[in-house]
Amino acid sequence: MLELDTTGWLVVSLCAVTVGIAKTGVPGVTILAVPSMVAVLPARSSVGVLLGMLILGDLFAAGYYRRHAQWRHVARLLPPAFIGIVAGYFLLRVVSDEQLKPIIGAIVLVMLAVNYWRTRPDKDAPVPTQWWFAATMGFLAGITTMMANAAGPVMVIYLLAMRLAKVEFVGTGAWFFFIINWVKVPFSANLQMMTAASVKLDLIMLPAIALGAVVGILLLKRIPQKLFTAAVQLLAAAAALKLLF
Repeated sequence: MLELDTTGWLVVSLCAVTVGIAKTGVPGVTILAVPSMVAVLPARSSVGVLLGMLILGDLFAAGYYRRHAQWRHVARLLPPAFIGIVAGYFLLRVVSDEQLKPIIGAIVLVMLAVNYWRTRPDKDAPVPTQWWFAATMGFLAGITTMMANAAGPVMVIYLLAMRLAKVEFVGTGAWFFFIINWVKVPFSANLQMMTAASVKLDLIMLPAIALGAVVGILLLKRIPQKLFTAAVQLLAAAAALKLLF
């Protein structure tokens, strides 16, 4: 078992609740969990523990929103995401996630600005259908999730651009991450980021993740569409700024 003091157990438990909320209600709040986990666990161990939590959260989200996933978007994103995961695996051998994070943060901020410009009230912005848009977003999601479990802002950009209703937004993201997070497991295990100790800690946190998932479902039912869109944009920007600085 990974060594944790009382404060560490409290922080990890709160992160588990946050993961549940993010998976079923408000995508992007995991930005709160990433730095918190690093504060109480070794950096590489924190990535592995968080991956296990995300997978358990995916089980709740993918199951509950299974009828709302837009599979055409999942299918467009998965092939480039797989390539991104492999690229991220090899980059982890030569480049630290600290070196890559500022680049990713800058890319996300630029894309958020472009998305805001596209969707201004005075502009009739079409939904982007070009193959390269999905390919770029999928690749960036794959490489960022492999490097630092930080693909949330990238997916927000893509799903906002597709103008999905909030339940379709969450459902599509849930199934996309359900698949790619499982794909990451053998790579993470090979890099000694996911271990038997990290999996044991994840299973202990299952009740906290379940509690967060219930809270997330209740929140999503009560959040208006406009507020939901604004919230995920703000959280994506916060995540990008965190990566940048």
